[in-house]
Amino acid sequence: MIRTVISLDPEDKAWLDRAARRDGLPMTRLVQRAIRRLREESEARPAGFERLLRETAGTWKRGDGLAWQRRLRREWTSRR
Repeated sequence: MIRTVISLDPEDKAWLDRAARRDGLPMTRLVQRAIRRLREESEARPAGFERLLRETAGTWKRGDGLAWQRRLRREWTSRR
């Protein structure tokens, strides 16, 4: 393990101490678990564009989306 020094707000440190006492764990172990959980959650989420595609897939209900886009773009060029 690598040791590191971090700075915490006094309120956060007090909360961390209380949580460690409540769970019967050393404060360092609680911080390690929190970092591991944050990392796992972060790595489980796809990158921005892929996440956006997954979350919006199937929301278009008006037929062929590409045909719709082409029709709109023809309007743009015909207005010139």
